[in-house]
Amino acid sequence: MQDSGIELLITVVARLLQGCRHVATGASSPIPGAGALLARSQSNGSLRVTVLNSPRNENFTSGGVELFDLAAQGRIDAFFLGGGQIDGEANINLVGSGPYPKSDVRWPGSFGSSYLYFLVPRVILFREEHTRRVLVPKVDFVSAPGGSDAGVYRPGGPYALLTGLGLFSFDRRQRRFRLESVHAGHTMEEIRDNTGFDFDCPDNVPTTPPPDAQTLAAIRGPVRAQIADTYPRFAGSLSAA
Repeated sequence: MQDSGIELLITVVARLLQGCRHVATGASSPIPGAGALLARSQSNGSLRVTVLNSPRNENFTSGGVELFDLAAQGRIDAFFLGGGQIDGEANINLVGSGPYPKSDVRWPGSFGSSYLYFLVPRVILFREEHTRRVLVPKVDFVSAPGGSDAGVYRPGGPYALLTGLGLFSFDRRQRRFRLESVHAGHTMEEIRDNTGFDFDCPDNVPTTPPPDAQTLAAIRGPVRAQIADTYPRFAGSLSAA
């Protein structure tokens, strides 16, 4: 994805975090991490950001243990999850494709994804790749379910799905995605063709608003510098101020 596309995704992530008090990003999450740092720069210091494995933006002494403790205490407002597969009910698969347990392809594993999915109020699903290989009718293995039956204690769950083509919101009662905007340079037909599940959308789907000059200056300046301590190669790929 070109610079402008990455900068757009960083900007959308920051918008999705408005109103949060504490957001955490996990391993291998440079765009969510950069988006969280951008949101912090726009919050006048009211947003706490934890970027796991960051020398400057992680205050934990025991990594994931403290992350899980804070989530259980209701002290993390937003987190990011991806998946080798994501389906229309926001179930995610981090184990592998093909019939389990004899999966054709194996991925890193579920880790604490289900735990955080149940506890963090604003879980944002993020995948740059937007294809039918990723966005499937039904995941082959449920690492973390998008919905729960009535009576199940679940303060957390899916909030949005952001891809390289567009932005979806998620209705937890209906267990369906709704397309909110299409990124510039792409079309509604392209999203339909590359999505393996049905979703709702308005009659006229807007274009995702691009970052303004002030936002671009922040991404190319302080955000780029701050994310470099965890993701130096990614930071090097961004335009400098």
